[in-house]
Amino acid sequence: MSVEGKMDYPVPPFREQRQEAPGHTAKMDPKPDHGEESYRGNGRLQDKVALITGADSGIGRAVAIAFAREGANVAIAYLSEDEDAEETAGWVEKAGRKALLLPGDIGSEHHCRSLIDRTVEEFGRLDILVNNAAHQAFFNKLEDISSEEWNTTFRTNIDAMFHLSKAAVQHMKPGSAIVNTSSINATSPVPILLAYATTKGAIANFTAGLAGLLAERGIRVNAVAPGPIWTPLIPSGMPAEKVEKFGQNTPMGRPGQPAELASTYVLLASDEASYTTGALYEITGGRPML
Repeated sequence: MSVEGKMDYPVPPFREQRQEAPGHTAKMDPKPDHGEESYRGNGRLQDKVALITGADSGIGRAVAIAFAREGANVAIAYLSEDEDAEETAGWVEKAGRKALLLPGDIGSEHHCRSLIDRTVEEFGRLDILVNNAAHQAFFNKLEDISSEEWNTTFRTNIDAMFHLSKAAVQHMKPGSAIVNTSSINATSPVPILLAYATTKGAIANFTAGLAGLLAERGIRVNAVAPGPIWTPLIPSGMPAEKVEKFGQNTPMGRPGQPAELASTYVLLASDEASYTTGALYEITGGRPML
């Protein structure tokens, strides 16, 4: 914290940087804050079990750390970034909770079902599903977006949510929660993120509809819509010259840090949000979603 309670987080301009997708946390400059040193738990998820996709880095890692410090055991689903995922698991275990590493491509329906099955086999239950993993790529022309790229984005970002949620609810009891990661792009799409932005709009709609379907079963479904957040998706997908000014277009003048979203995921996963379902929580640094 700096003077007057204002968080002393990095502001642009940043060093120009580029990574190959899906990107790695250790190569980022500045290093993201996932709440490693700041998040303090209060037992709000004590003895619950959570499966978080994309939990190796970025928002997913911050949520995993927060959930563990709130008392949850955490299944960490990720694509192939073993080093990042192992670091996340280390933070979960330092909090005194169990971590389960689950690599693989959620673009596969079979793998989605396997993630749920393996989580339940390991922990005996599933209380929270966080659908967070996403694929993002930038294209200046419509003609540059291949059918394969379009389909990969949809399989990863929205189809996987359907398959994971469908498998998860079979094990969820009343009071359980699903939390999806949408985006400011759901209502304010960036043209060069056409495929990604389209899926994020679909996620907002999916969340509202699924909440209605599952309400009578006592399972809540909500979504978080982040604005510009400093995660490996940025240097591994965004043009290097845009990375330098990333987040500068917000009223707060900087990108958010993953740690700044974690408490919202905790709230939506906890019993404190018992009357909250079908909601979209905007965390955008002041940029409006209308």
